Amino acid sequence: MASLFKGYNRDIKYLLPPSVTDWLQAGHLAYFVSDIVDKLDLSEIKNTYKGGGQQGYDPEILICLLFYGYMTGVFSSRKIENATYESIPFRYLASNQHPDHDTIATFRRRFLPELTGIFVQILTIAREIGVKKVGTVSLDGTKVRANASKHKALSWGYANKLEAQLKSEIESLMKKAEVMDSTVDDQGMDIPEEIILREDRLKAIDKAKRIILVRSKERYAHEKEKYDTKVRLREEKARITGKKSNGKTPIPPVDEPRDKDQVNLTDEESRIMPVKGGGFDQCYNAQASVDVDSMIIVATDVTTHTNDKKEIAPAIIELEKLDNDIAEVENLLADTGYHSAENVELCIDHNISPLIARKREKHHPSPEERFAEPAPLPENATPFMCASHRLTTQEGKKLYAKRKSTVEPVFGIVKSVMGFRQFSLRGEEKVKGEWKLVAICWNIKRLHKIKESMAQ
Repeated sequence: MASLFKGYNRDIKYLLPPSVTDWLQAGHLAYFVSDIVDKLDLSEIKNTYKGGGQQGYDPEILICLLFYGYMTGVFSSRKIENATYESIPFRYLASNQHPDHDTIATFRRRFLPELTGIFVQILTIAREIGVKKVGTVSLDGTKVRANASKHKALSWGYANKLEAQLKSEIESLMKKAEVMDSTVDDQGMDIPEEIILREDRLKAIDKAKRIILVRSKERYAHEKEKYDTKVRLREEKARITGKKSNGKTPIPPVDEPRDKDQVNLTDEESRIMPVKGGGFDQCYNAQASVDVDSMIIVATDVTTHTNDKKEIAPAIIELEKLDNDIAEVENLLADTGYHSAENVELCIDHNISPLIARKREKHHPSPEERFAEPAPLPENATPFMCASHRLTTQEGKKLYAKRKSTVEPVFGIVKSVMGFRQFSLRGEEKVKGEWKLVAICWNIKRLHKIKESMAQ
């Protein structure tokens, strides 16, 4: 009787060594990654290798592995190393070589600054593929978890309490050591060791307190500026109207840390931030400017600000660095988190038309409200009034609507599909580099899709 199933042999022998390409289907993302990296000018990286001693891995291989890893949710250097043995795409990109995790991790840290140049090269390649010159961008931010537990944070109030406790314990231990013949007590406690342990903790607390003090000074300067502005406006209104303001009197800020002010001991530069869905987490604020036509990220930044009010200026700086062949930004779309008179005027000063929402859109407006054109502007309208007016026109509404369909899906795919929800590196500068790496990988994935759609 014939067998119902096909036979198999896990120990099958090959007459000739197999090619990895035989196991990768045509058009696979790994081929595209390899083609993109082949086009990159990596001389800035390669020229840092002095030679002599053991030959190192070619930077092209390591870049391919990092790119494909971040595209597919493999961020750990150990997992990337394992993937060069277990995954066909990784094995192909590694050319059947197996860089160890230390090599991969060191390469990533060492060449973070060079990623900016690679990022721009990818944008140039995008133009060569057929992506149109960037004219309108959507700007938004997303909170990304830091490589630090929120449970490792030390608050100002607790730091002072713990400091007093440790000093008291050190004093008690020193008195105990003075009356003892041995440095070890009856319970086996090594007194000098215990003192050193507490002194080390005091040093860490002192460092944390100094960081909190600096941050509180920065906050005070910002709050004092806002307070002074409110007071000035109230006084001007009272002078013009001849009446005292009925509103609440502004409360002056306090120039000292609050008990709840805290710093994380594993990543001092990260901050506790409110996150989507409620609650708080140890995060960084990752910013991205996205081309509305191609959904390509054209500028990035990472900050420690809990909101987006201060992020327009750095975004404009990054956008203006781009070559005119890549981008000439005419419109900038942003939500209410970016709105301020200063930000609107800043865009206008740089010849960028701002479409920054002043308030949340009304849900389910009537047809009359949706399609009505606003009243015309007065002849003496200020640039700020003109910018606000444009948002209420049909043309402005249509353009602003592109924001939700561009930058927000990018963040959603980066986090949910690529799996990037937490930074691997620590410290603001390193995190900026890693976010740039994420943006590069998103752009390559996106270009792969664009090229496929063009070929159809």
